[in-house]
This record gives sequence, C-alpha cells and structure tokens, in this order.
Amino acid sequence: MERRKFIKQTAAFSAAFFITKDLLAKNDGPVYGHGNMRYRMDTAWAKADPMKNPVNDCHEMVQDSKGRILLLTNETKNNVLIFNKSGKLLDTWGHEFPGAHGLTLVNENGTEFLFITDTVKHQVYKTTMDGRILMTIDVPLETGRYKKAEEFIPTETTIDTNGDIFIADGYGAQYTMHYDKNGKLINFWGGRGDGDEHFDNAHGILIDRRQATPTLLITDRTRNCFKRFSLDGKLIEIIKLPGACVCRPVIKGDHLYAAVLRSPDLNHENSGFTTILDKNNKVVSNLGGTEPVYKDGVLQPMAQAEKIFLNPHDVCVDDDENLYVAQWASGKVYPYKFTRV
Repeated sequence: MERRKFIKQTAAFSAAFFITKDLLAKNDGPVYGHGNMRYRMDTAWAKADPMKNPVNDCHEMVQDSKGRILLLTNETKNNVLIFNKSGKLLDTWGHEFPGAHGLTLVNENGTEFLFITDTVKHQVYKTTMDGRILMTIDVPLETGRYKKAEEFIPTETTIDTNGDIFIADGYGAQYTMHYDKNGKLINFWGGRGDGDEHFDNAHGILIDRRQATPTLLITDRTRNCFKRFSLDGKLIEIIKLPGACVCRPVIKGDHLYAAVLRSPDLNHENSGFTTILDKNNKVVSNLGGTEPVYKDGVLQPMAQAEKIFLNPHDVCVDDDENLYVAQWASGKVYPYKFTRV
C-alpha cells in the first residue's frame, strides 16, 4: 500500500511539475502596454523559413473566418503568407504584386474576398482568398485630378456592407475615392493641401461602425492624426495623436488599434510603437511607447519608450484579442505576436 501510495504521489507531483513548467514556458517573455491593455511579446511567433518563404516589408495582416492570419508582403516570391494563430505556416501565394501594400478582408454573403493595393503598379485588386484576381481598379482619370497612372499610389481600401469601395491614395495625390461594387466612381474628396479637409499622407482608411451612423476614419500620418468623415466626404472631427505617425486604423470591439511607424515624425527612423484608443478616442495603452498622459483633457506628445519595434506598419487583432504587428523596413522580420494578459 505504501509503495502504491508513493508511486501515485510521485506521478501526481511529476504531472504537476510538467504542467507548471509548460504554463511558465507559455507565459515567458516581457509584458508591454498600459492599464488593462497589456500583452506578452513573442518575437518568434512565425514558424517560417526565411530562405524558403522570405518577406521584405511586412505591410498588413488580417484574420479570416477560419481563424487564419494572412500577411501581405511586397516580396514577390510569396506576396501572401497564411499562418494559424500559433504561427505555423499553412500556405503562400502571389508573385505579381511588387508594391503590395494594403490588405483588406471583406465578407460578401458568406464568401470572403481580399482587396490589395499595389503602390508600384498603381492599382487596386479584388481577389479570391487564394489569389485569383476578380477586378482591377486603375488610376481614376475621370476625376480630372490625375493625368497619368504614376500619380495614383493607393495605400488602403475599406469596403461598405453594400460593396461600395473607398480607396485612400496615401502616397499619391491624397484623394479619397468612393466607388460602387463594380468599380464605378461615385465621389472623391480631400487631396493634398493645408486645410483640415485635406491630407499630407492619407495612409489608411476604415469604416467605423461603433456608433449608430457609420463614418470613415482616414489617416493623416505626417500630421499625427486620424480624420473622421461622413461616407459622402464631409469632415466631422480630427483625432489628434501628437508624436504618433499612425498607419491604418484597425477596430476590434470598442477599441481602435494602430501601428505608429515613427515618432515624432517620419524623419526619425526605428522609433515606432503601437497605440490603442478606446471608443471615446482616448489613448489607453502604448506597446513600446510612453504611457499616455492627458493634461486638461489634452493628450501630451507620445514617443517610443522601449525599442521593441523599429518601424511597425500594421496591427491585426485576432478573435482572442491578441495582436500581431507587421513591420516595414525592419530587417525583413516576420510579425511579432502579443498575447493579451
């Protein structure tokens, strides 16, 4: 009896030891962020071989309905890399997008599609989930604002529930274009200029549905802000983010997430971080950045505090509220994962 009891206790102890060790291993690594939006960083999340599946600039990421994480890179050996949430590489495709920049996922009556912007080819593409091109949008000459394709350098898209397409020409003439689902131009506004309704770097665009009336959030990256517009192009408000050259806005639940490419301006390389705002446009957490401080209701300038990023370009938020951060011009590294704690 004593021997059996000893063996039973030893087995229980051993099992507890290995379970604890496994939990510790999973929880190993530094934690970043502020308040209740804190995350544990994993720089080795992606289980891919850079010799077989290289990346150049890791521009943007989305999660599909199957839970897969899709990464867009301007490396034409494999423009799209598809991972599971544990970082296992599941598939790759794409060789025809040398300027792959913007990646947007849309669900049309239960079928998912992608929209890809290419800054080198000056086009926007709608594709199937395995890369078959269904529609191409070229330079909008009909606006009268463009004379040649090279002036159109689209960086991002967002798609309405009726299929309407909004395109931000973030590296070109800085206009926002509104098309119907078939690619027919409906409206355009913005353009380069100094007025609040104009842009200097309209890098990202997103339809915000957190309120009863949908609106558009459009990045003005060099001016450290997001600008909110009605869907027909009327300026509603400016969300100032001093010190933060924000990329595209990403919404999950009540929160807005954005990669901050550099701080305080684009001349300071390798100075990025990631920021999180609540539904009231208040910054509540910065990963790798200074703690957000408000004085008399005004956000004080933010900056990189810890060099965990070089030049982050996008944030993907999965269905467990974990983050994946893709980086531009940062040594061709795969995205990092940040697990919510």
